[in-house]
Amino acid sequence: MKIICVGRNYTDHIAELENEKPEEPVLFQKPDTSILLKKQPFFIPDFSNDVHYEVEVLVKIKKIGKHIQEKFAHKYYDEIGLGIDFTARDLQQKLKEKGLPWEKAKAFDGAAVVSPKWLDKKDLGDLNDLKFRLEKNDEIVQNSTTAHMLWKIDELIAYISTYFTLKIGDIIFTGTPAGVGKVSPDERLTGYLEDKKMFSIKVK
Repeated sequence: MKIICVGRNYTDHIAELENEKPEEPVLFQKPDTSILLKKQPFFIPDFSNDVHYEVEVLVKIKKIGKHIQEKFAHKYYDEIGLGIDFTARDLQQKLKEKGLPWEKAKAFDGAAVVSPKWLDKKDLGDLNDLKFRLEKNDEIVQNSTTAHMLWKIDELIAYISTYFTLKIGDIIFTGTPAGVGKVSPDERLTGYLEDKKMFSIKVK
């Protein structure tokens, strides 16, 4: 399986990082080795002094698709999850300044938190207005809704499948809203989707 991530999909997050608003979705990938193992803490890597959390709504692909039309995209997924795209911001900035790819800053081991449980989309109502949040030590640090996405889930699936064949089990990270910030040892990060607790991890 592969993890396809969408960058700069929330206007407020684009503004907080002082990035340009893209004309089309920004895509990058994480390998399966980047998934944080269940019940394991997140260890801050030695090569970064500024790792940031980025909470994101996840979509799990259920069948193979290529060049999927937006009107048919809903047929390719049933489950919605929540995760964190951990980012070594200091390393990412150095790479961006040199015009180099971001993988070292975003695809390292443990850099992808995937919620252990997934919710059936039929039970969630309007997928274009899903409320989600991230708490750090019980304090809300990110709080948003998919209504603020520049490109909605079905639009993303159509766009991504233009470039990459989507396969069963692939996961799409749909982008993060404003509020990203640095993680420190002994913190606990807890994610909620529609007020349902989706994950809770310790930082070490």
